[in-house]
Amino acid sequence: MNSAVLVACVSVGCLVLGVATAWLLARTRLPLPGLWWVLASLPLAVPSYLVAFAVVTTWPGTSGLLPLTVVLVLACAPYVTLPTAAALRLADTGLEDVARTLGRGPVRTFLTVTLPQALPAALAGTLLAALYTLSDFGAVALLRYQAFTWAVRAAFEGTYDRIGAAVLALVLAVLTLSLVAAERAARRRWVRGRATLATRTVPPVSLGWATPVAVVGLAVVATASLAFPVTVLLGRIMQVGGVDVDWARLGRAAAATLGLSAGAAVLAVVLALPVGTLAARYRGRLVGAIESVAYLGHGLPGIVVGLSLVSFSLAAVPGLYQTAPVLVFAYAVLFLPKAVGATRAAVERVPVGVEEVSRTLGRSAPRTWLTVTARQAWPGIAAGGLLVMVTAMKELPATVMLRPIGVDTLSTELWQRTAAGSYGAAAPAALLLVVLACVPAFLLARPR
Repeated sequence: MNSAVLVACVSVGCLVLGVATAWLLARTRLPLPGLWWVLASLPLAVPSYLVAFAVVTTWPGTSGLLPLTVVLVLACAPYVTLPTAAALRLADTGLEDVARTLGRGPVRTFLTVTLPQALPAALAGTLLAALYTLSDFGAVALLRYQAFTWAVRAAFEGTYDRIGAAVLALVLAVLTLSLVAAERAARRRWVRGRATLATRTVPPVSLGWATPVAVVGLAVVATASLAFPVTVLLGRIMQVGGVDVDWARLGRAAAATLGLSAGAAVLAVVLALPVGTLAARYRGRLVGAIESVAYLGHGLPGIVVGLSLVSFSLAAVPGLYQTAPVLVFAYAVLFLPKAVGATRAAVERVPVGVEEVSRTLGRSAPRTWLTVTARQAWPGIAAGGLLVMVTAMKELPATVMLRPIGVDTLSTELWQRTAAGSYGAAAPAALLLVVLACVPAFLLARPR
């Protein structure tokens, strides 16, 4: 019940905040628009456990559902904001023009015409936020909320009861399938038709007197999700009078973080292409089952996936135990839904008529996909890869269990320092992790 309530609260919060932010970014005239695009995307670079750590450090004793919901909404809202903003930019403006000429006002036109076109992308992002919430452990543990991930970790570490942990993990798998089924049902309800070519650049709307209110709201969200945790980390360094940083060790950890996360992004995109394309172009139980299975890994805690791969590698291929390929595969399993959702949304926006014209002109199906579909959908597909990369950089439980011997990432450096109570010494690794994760997050922030 705790997990269900948490997922519901975070999903609603991310949907409302993400759609509102996306509309402000894509359809209104704001001062310094590029800055707000970047600030809306950069929270992807901040792990939820760092925001929770900042909350607990600033207000000792803070715990429970409300602060955890706020932390996870701040961390997950970009999953909704980015695809929704892209969908709003690509929405069929001809339908909006027809609605306005038939007498509908701007608000009613948005609710009945524009929003249904962007809602599939918003629901896909909300599903990612819900699955992230269901599998999150760091923020849940720091804010002492007894969700399923806490129970799985307690069952394994407290009693080394792998059977009990597996049973709880199966319940998480059932919840994950339920979320995917609900998202698919909502998407079928709201998808009115395929993409068309009748689009044009929509001039931004002036908010008039409400512009300062919108700017202040965006600034508050950016401050809470970005400036607040970074300021707390810097404050920790100042409290201990500075720390001696092993730059060589941090450099090796940063290189390992970049290499492993980039490999995971490539593998996830390769695995997501057939699944996302099938889900975008075909309907049926088999396609639905394939898509649902692809989402399973994201609903399981990293420790469960790590345990599974440890057991599998030792039993099947002992030589792969604690090697980079196994860790990269674990990342791909955990974060495949991000690539699948982005690929499906991108392919859905490619008009079917263009593919049909290509086929009637003699091009084969594979060549049509490469030269027509992929050519138009590649920005969304690449965005899915960047989402996987930025999330893999922050992953902790599976990394601790599966990383190669002698190899540390920035997240494991942070974990080792905080486990020893050296919060000041952990701050440099945390700040460098945020800086590196800002690079793919910044690329995601580009409107094109």
